[in-house]
Formats: sequence, C-alpha cells, structure tokens
Amino acid sequence: MPHWLQAWLATYQDPMFWRFPMTGLAVSTGAFLAFALPLTALAAWDPVVLRRYKVQTAPFEVRTWLWPSLRQLGLNVVTVALLLTLSWPVLRLSGIHDGPWPAWWMVLAQLAFCVLLDDFLYYWMHRGLHRQRWLLKHVHSQHHRIRQCCAINGNYMHPLEYAATGALALVGPLLLGMSLPVLWVWLVLRQFEAADGHSGYVFPWNPGHLIPLYEGAGYHDFHHAKYQGNYAGFLPYLDRFFGSYAKGYLQWRAERHKPA
Repeated sequence: MPHWLQAWLATYQDPMFWRFPMTGLAVSTGAFLAFALPLTALAAWDPVVLRRYKVQTAPFEVRTWLWPSLRQLGLNVVTVALLLTLSWPVLRLSGIHDGPWPAWWMVLAQLAFCVLLDDFLYYWMHRGLHRQRWLLKHVHSQHHRIRQCCAINGNYMHPLEYAATGALALVGPLLLGMSLPVLWVWLVLRQFEAADGHSGYVFPWNPGHLIPLYEGAGYHDFHHAKYQGNYAGFLPYLDRFFGSYAKGYLQWRAERHKPA
C-alpha cells in the first residue's frame, strides 16, 4: 500500500473523527427530527383551537410531503456523511476540540456570533439560489415544490443545497475553534430554526422569541408562498437593509401585531 494512502487512512483512527463530524451530524439530524416530528404531527391534526396561530389558511400538505421529506432527509444525511468523511483529513486540522465548556458568557457570545455569521452567509447563498437561473431550476426549486409548509419539510431540499447549508453552519465554529459541546448546542439551535421556520405556526410562547429579532415561521412561510424575498434564516434585518422583504410580509406582520 502506498505511503500516502496509509497516512490518509491513519487519520480516521483519530477518535475525533467520530466525536466531531460523525457525532455532529447525528446530533444535527436527531435535533431536527426531535423538533420537526411533533410540529408535523400537530400540523396533521390541525386543531381548530390553534388555527388562529397559522400563517396560511390553506390546509397543510402533510400526507403529500411527509414520506418524500423523510426519504430526502435520509439521502441528504448519507450525502453529507460521505462528504464529511472525505474532508476529514482537512477538518481535523481545524481548531475544533474536545475540551471543557467555556464560561457561560463565552458560550452565549459564540452562539450569537454563529447566528449572525450564518444568517449573513445564508442570506447571500439563498438569494443567489433564486437569482442564478440554473441553480434555481436544478437545485433550489426542489425545496419550493412545497407551498404550505410543515416542519418536516425544513430539510426537504437537493443534496447540494443541504450540503452547502451545512457547510455554512460550520464556518462560525471553525473560525472560533469551538469546543464540541458548544458546537453541538449550535447545531441544535440551527436545526430548531429549520424546523420552526417551516412549521406554519406562529405561537407567542415560542422559545425562539428569546433570540432578539427572531420572527419565526411567518417570516419564512412568506418566502414559500411568494417564492421571492425573506432570504435570511433566523433574522430579517438583511432583508430590511437590502429591500428584499417578501411581498405582503410587512403588512401581514403589522396586522398580526395590532392590539386585539
């Protein structure tokens, strides 16, 4: 066996291969399902008492898109697992480490940095997916087959888009040289946004509102309904700066916040 091949294979004997990319992928996938499946069950039930919290009045398309979404998620996870495996010889050189938790204020600062950076990067990638015709037709249009979203649809997307979204989510942790526990918290938070942003419900008791400026499912639901605008993930400030709100979103938000 060539020496270079032996050296390459030896990198996979590092315990961090399983603790960093593989466990991170498992945490990310498990978190998404933990958030998405109860919200999807709620959408399938669609209780009358909660309909005033729905973004759209049309029925959810749970029966149509549940199994396609689960199958696509499985394909996407396998694709990313292969990409992480191939990129491990480079990833292992990063500053991600298996050290202890930093101070609580450092955890909050690192998570805030990741939210802001990921949102900035995702805004431009997402906007680019809509502006570049080939990518829109052959990649991003798959996610837009669904107009009346429920939470399980959050990761129904082309494997290329899924991999790119995951890569953007890793940029912040790689720059910071995060410890693994904080990385896992960040991945859980990111998948909460993916599920909640597609849930179709805007609940006033949603814990996501603890994040300043977070607007929940209404913000992203308008993106699916109108096909253009509202390109960010967590926070809508970039759409304000660049004039890219979805048509009708600001009026809907203003009406929703009127006193009863």
